[in-house]
Amino acid sequence: MNLRACWTMMRVTWMIWFQNRAFFFLLAFGWMISPLVALFIWSTAADGRSLGGMTQGELVAYYLVFILVNQLTYSQTYWTFGDKIRDGRLSPMLLRPFSPVLYTLVTEVGGKGVYLLFVVPVSTVLALLLHPKIHVTLPGCLTFVVSLLLAWFLRFFWGYWIALLAFWVQRADIALAVQDACIFLLAGQVAPITLLPAPLRIWAQVLPFRSMISFPVEILTGHLNPMETVIGLMLQICWSLIASLVFLILWRNGLRRYTAIGG
Repeated sequence: MNLRACWTMMRVTWMIWFQNRAFFFLLAFGWMISPLVALFIWSTAADGRSLGGMTQGELVAYYLVFILVNQLTYSQTYWTFGDKIRDGRLSPMLLRPFSPVLYTLVTEVGGKGVYLLFVVPVSTVLALLLHPKIHVTLPGCLTFVVSLLLAWFLRFFWGYWIALLAFWVQRADIALAVQDACIFLLAGQVAPITLLPAPLRIWAQVLPFRSMISFPVEILTGHLNPMETVIGLMLQICWSLIASLVFLILWRNGLRRYTAIGG
């Protein structure tokens, strides 16, 4: 891995995206709409009382942290990777002196800075207006950082292996849309996990989607006991290993059958 090349690609991505920052700011705002709607609904419902063990201020804190975690873990690049496989644009990427996966990874990191230029100020203003109540501790912050990295790793490679289905099927976008629907329902976006009906709550705790967003949020906002935190981290690690293993299998087998004219 050429670190100098990675740094160059990251800077190029930053400069290109920053030139079109208005578009990416609007894109980031679009990703914020659903959590913001849920924030206002649940905080209004919790006015003067507790919902699922969460007060109004705690619900505000949950969704503000959720917005930041969602932006940091979301990967938009795998939405376009299937198109590169179908139209042959993957071919020149395979001829470069570094892996297409590494290229996608580095450009993903570079693009996060553009989104955060919009998301962080907006979240700060909302925090000043809505008065969130959050219980932050040093161990919780350290555990949150570890969990956030695992969440990003899991979400990146989970979406990437779904995008690699384009080696075999005409449109992998449908599978990615199903994934986003599951994230909306089971990752704590439509409602915190504790507010879901019992059957959905069980599925949310077992499937990988909570590990992609909601679990780090629950750690930072102090809604988990030590045992729940350990179990959640183990689930994150297990699902991350599964996602990366499936990705490697599909990548190697997909390259064997990949053919393209042009590009």
